[in-house]
Amino acid sequence: MELLLVAIVLFLAIFAIKISSKSGVPALLLFIVLGMAFSAAGFEFEDYQFADNFATIALMVILFQGGFSTNWSMAKPVAKEAIVLSFLGVVATALLTGVFCRYFLGFGWIEGMLIGSIVGSTDYASVSNILRSRNLNLRYNTAPLLELESGSNDPSAYTMTMVFLSILLGDNISIPLMIVKQLVFGIGLGFFMSHIMMKLIRKMSFDSDGLFIIFMVAASLLTFSATAAIGGNGYLAVYIFGIVIGNKQFKGKRDSVFFFDGFSNLMQIGLFFILGLLSQPSRFIATLPMAAAIMIFMTIIARPLSVFGLMLPFKLKTNQLLVISMAGLRGAAAIAFAIMAVNAGAGRVTDIYHVVFGICVLSSLVQGSLMAPFSTKTDMLDPNDTVLKTFNDYQDKSELGFIQTPISSHSRWVGKQVKELNLAFNVIVAKIDRDGKTIVPRGDTVIEEGDIIVLGGETHFDASGHDLVEFTISEGHEWANRLVKDLDLQTDELIIMLQRTDQGVIVPIGNTEVLPGDKLVTIKGS
Repeated sequence: MELLLVAIVLFLAIFAIKISSKSGVPALLLFIVLGMAFSAAGFEFEDYQFADNFATIALMVILFQGGFSTNWSMAKPVAKEAIVLSFLGVVATALLTGVFCRYFLGFGWIEGMLIGSIVGSTDYASVSNILRSRNLNLRYNTAPLLELESGSNDPSAYTMTMVFLSILLGDNISIPLMIVKQLVFGIGLGFFMSHIMMKLIRKMSFDSDGLFIIFMVAASLLTFSATAAIGGNGYLAVYIFGIVIGNKQFKGKRDSVFFFDGFSNLMQIGLFFILGLLSQPSRFIATLPMAAAIMIFMTIIARPLSVFGLMLPFKLKTNQLLVISMAGLRGAAAIAFAIMAVNAGAGRVTDIYHVVFGICVLSSLVQGSLMAPFSTKTDMLDPNDTVLKTFNDYQDKSELGFIQTPISSHSRWVGKQVKELNLAFNVIVAKIDRDGKTIVPRGDTVIEEGDIIVLGGETHFDASGHDLVEFTISEGHEWANRLVKDLDLQTDELIIMLQRTDQGVIVPIGNTEVLPGDKLVTIKGS
């Protein structure tokens, strides 16, 4: 009977995704509604401990996938803004919400701050789902900013939740020490484990089908659990681990991308369904006015104040700040933290779970549904490109790749129409960047000096992991400060390209000087 129920839920979830793509209603909200419908139909489920355990695993998978699919080259230009929002933004939003709960809803100080902390972060699953399903390619690199912020701010909310939960329960702990351990161990082990696991990936052979997937799952679990065991923030560690691993190339990555994308979707369906199933319609309705008041305050006051205030030094455009404010969706992480608080004994005075649950449902319904039209209204959509390029798995799943080349004054392409280029290979001019604007190329489009031409074609991946080698020139390397023509290269060895921080990708010639810090790609015959 249980297996039949699972099968029915999964089939209904697939139909919910189809409905979402046509209606614009976030799919994750439909999963919650599906769970609520089963609860209203008489399927009783009140196992908060099971829900807590499942939510922990699901969030770990979702955050790892969030990091794994983050295209760091796209996110790096807005990393400072995203990190400020993911840490200080959570703190500001949580504190403002806590004050509102205290003075306008009659909560105690600590209880109000606890609720503010629980709902302080934006939800990666909800944000990425809306960006992808509605293909919201936002101007000014806003999509990767939101992606990085929403993926990295759950650990901040978790730490704040732990702090105020400990105070509320009267635990005898050092709050400053807890915060330091959460951050230091979370960040440290995230980078350390990614370094160790990449070394193992490079050295070990995973010949059996599916063995590499098992290795990646084990590595993620080890990173999360080891960090949590010593008092660090496991969510932060596994997210960093995912970012570092996801932005490397290695044999078996393509299979991993497909697996974790599907596995993450499965965990999201299960998590949101269980959260809906855990709710009781009568209690949900009873706490809805309070949840609505908090959600409205966060949407029109707390989130915008935090965004506009913290982003002031970065001089972002007003319409960009408005969309970032609107994108503050609350979701699975908040409800999971609410379950954790209930299991710890913090729900004796207020029905924390249903208050937070109501906030997340309303946030997903209102903000999630309005994101697309709001982005259009504020002139933030770029219709000539796709948001999918901000996600690693877009290119990792696809057999298409993109390269760019600047057009200098000496280029033979200057003054020519696209149809006159006579490209000899199976490639296409995908787009032209001109003075910060995107030009959709047509046959009669004329190439100008200073254009950046983006070419699309079939990608090549070195399945052996040995033919194409990428490495960075250190200060004492034997090739440092020497010309390419003077290097002792073997007859079957070639430097294909090098990447320099201030110049980008360089196709080397004999007189090209190799400098410390250059990243080289070489090929060697077998």
